[in-house]
Amino acid sequence: MTNSEMLESLQEKRTRCTVWSRVMGYHRPVEGFNVGKKGEHKERAFFEENKLKRIANGKF
Repeated sequence: MTNSEMLESLQEKRTRCTVWSRVMGYHRPVEGFNVGKKGEHKERAFFEENKLKRIANGKF
């Protein structure tokens, strides 16, 4: 069974997820962003905090 077939078979069990982001000092749902802000949100780079700590401590 492919991924798309699996998703189709489980479609009725799925629930919509609201994604929130911090903008200008407060949290807002991403679905309420304007077109430009949605594009900016998609381009954001996410980081791993533990990886940054290892780099800062000289442990690559």
